[in-house]
Amino acid sequence: MADYDWHGHARLLRAVVVVGVMLLLSACGSSNSDLRNYVDSVQARPPGPIEPIPEIRVAESFAYDPTGLRDPFARQQQQVTESGGTSDGPRPDPDRRKEFLERFPLDTLEMVGTLSKQGDVWGLIQDTEGVVHRLSEGNYMGQNHGRIAAVLPDRIILVELLPDGGGGWLEREASVQLVDVESS
Repeated sequence: MADYDWHGHARLLRAVVVVGVMLLLSACGSSNSDLRNYVDSVQARPPGPIEPIPEIRVAESFAYDPTGLRDPFARQQQQVTESGGTSDGPRPDPDRRKEFLERFPLDTLEMVGTLSKQGDVWGLIQDTEGVVHRLSEGNYMGQNHGRIAAVLPDRIILVELLPDGGGGWLEREASVQLVDVESS
């Protein structure tokens, strides 16, 4: 490796670059007589007639009359409520303090067991951080205002409230199943 001639390699590289530049410059100096002949023949043609300017058409006018139509900028929810449509259905309580497990999506929570004492039954729910929480009927969990309706030995049944898109709310039953702790 110590005997490698770096200077000879650099001279060879310089020679290749110089030959390449000379080839490129020689291509630029070629005759372009065929292009010159074409330009001359096009300029020798007599000019053709100029087409007249197209006639401008007048657009039909349209008078917009919004009488009796829905205001496109009014919120849909306000109109449904004014008509008496969905304002009487179930609604989440805006004054209720959120519980800890309402931070988590329902599918990330796992039921790991139950506890019972003197007729009271609690479900044991494990959150995503591995902490086990004790819940009973009436507690809330999940991100859809899920109120616990029943605690059974193998599952917890909830009633969730989902927006119906028209300003109201729909009730939906959901559940969290007991997971087999030994297999997980």
